[in-house]
Amino acid sequence: MPVRALRNAKEWSVNAAGENAPDPEEAIGGQIRELRKLKRLTLNEVASRAGISVSYLSQIERNRSRLPIGVLKRLSDVFGVHMNWFFQANATSTPEERDIIVRKGNRRQLTFTGLGIVEELLSPNLSGPLELLLSTIAPGADSGDYSHDGAEAGIVISGTLDLVVGGRSFRLEEGDSFAFDSTSVHRCSNPGELATKVVWVITPPHY
Repeated sequence: MPVRALRNAKEWSVNAAGENAPDPEEAIGGQIRELRKLKRLTLNEVASRAGISVSYLSQIERNRSRLPIGVLKRLSDVFGVHMNWFFQANATSTPEERDIIVRKGNRRQLTFTGLGIVEELLSPNLSGPLELLLSTIAPGADSGDYSHDGAEAGIVISGTLDLVVGGRSFRLEEGDSFAFDSTSVHRCSNPGELATKVVWVITPPHY
C-alpha cells in the first residue's frame, strides 16, 4: 500500500468522528456502502464476513465511527478490492474534477477471480449507470465462465483476446471491438505471448 495512502488512512481513522472529518462525499463510509449495494450484500452479510457487528458497520457507512486499518483490510477482502481503493480516487483530485475525471495515477484496481488479470476502474465511481474498465490480461490468463445482468462492450487496445459468448468463440486483435448481452455466459483469455489490454463498458455496473 502506498505510503501516502497509509498515512491518509491513519489520519482518517483518527479524525473521522471529529471536527476534522472529511466531507461525506469524500469519506470512506460512502464507498463501502456503494460497494456493498453493488454486490447486493446486506449489512448482516458484510458484518458477518468481516467479523464486526452490524451496528458498527452501519456507523462506518455513515462516517460516524473510526475505521482502523485492520477493519478496513477485512472489509476490502470482503468486497474483493485492494485497500488503496479507498484512497487513490481522491488522492490528488480537485473538487471540480471529483466524480467526473479520473487521472491516470488515481485509477482504482479491482481484483479478479482469474489469475493474471488486473482491472482498473476508469469511471470515477460505481454509482453511475455504467462502469468503464481497463483490463490487463497476462499471457495465458483466463477469466473463466461467468454471466450477469446488463450489457457490455469493449475494444482491444493491444494484444490478442479470445472471447467466448454463448458458446461462440472469437479471436480479436488490436483495434477490434465487441458488444453482447451480459446474461450470456462469457469468458475471455489471452492466447498470446504479450499482455492484452481491453477497455470495457458495462451497464449497469456489475463489480
